[in-house]
Amino acid sequence: MNVILVGPPGAGKGTQAAVLEEKTELKHIASGELFRQHLREETQLGLMARKYIDKGDLVPNDVVIGMILDRVFQPDCEKGVIFDGFPRTKEQADALAEALEEHRQQIDAVIFLSAPREVLLKRIVGRQTCRNCQTPYNIYYSPPREEGVCDVCGEDLYTRSDDNLETARHRLDVYFQQTMPLIEHYRAMGLLHEVDGLGDIHDVTVRLVHELGIKNGDSGVH
Repeated sequence: MNVILVGPPGAGKGTQAAVLEEKTELKHIASGELFRQHLREETQLGLMARKYIDKGDLVPNDVVIGMILDRVFQPDCEKGVIFDGFPRTKEQADALAEALEEHRQQIDAVIFLSAPREVLLKRIVGRQTCRNCQTPYNIYYSPPREEGVCDVCGEDLYTRSDDNLETARHRLDVYFQQTMPLIEHYRAMGLLHEVDGLGDIHDVTVRLVHELGIKNGDSGVH
C-alpha cells in the first residue's frame, strides 16, 4: 500500500506520517529529509542537485524523482510507503505513477490534511525546537513549561529563520497556487480522502486511520 500525505505547511503532515508509520508496516519517506541526506552524503543524485541549487535554479523533476524512487525500492519499503512532501505538482504525480507502474505498484490513497489559514499560520510561526534533543514545541498549542527551555533535557529552544509571519504567508500562498491542482487531480481519480487537521495529534490520527481503514500493524485497507 502506498499513501501520499498532502497539505499546506503547518497541517501536521510530518507528525501524522511518523505516527502512521508506527501503526503500520508502511515506511515514512520525507522528501525534504531525503534531499538533505543526498546533499550531505554527496551521492550522485545529490551532486546533480547541488549544481542547480548553487545556481539558484529549481532542481529538475527527474533528479528529485530519482531520489524518491531510489528510496522507495529499498527492501524496507516492500510493504509500502507514506509519501510526505512529494509529489507537489501534477507533473511529479504523473512521473511517480509511471515509475510505480513499471514496478507493478500504484498510489492507493491520498490524504489531504486541511486546517484554516489562521491556524496554519500559528502552527508555523509558533514552532520551536530543542537544539539538543530536537523535541518540538509550539508557543500557542504546546509550549514548554519554562519559556525557551526544553522540558526533556533543559537545553535552549530555537525558531527556524523561515518560521516568521511574512514567510509563512508566502509559503501558504505558493502552496495553494502550486498544489491545489494536484489535490483536484487525485480527487478526480477517486483517491482523495480529506481529513480535518484541527485538534490534538491523537484526534487527527484517529480520523486519518479511520479514513484509511487501517488497523494497528496492518498495511492494508479494509
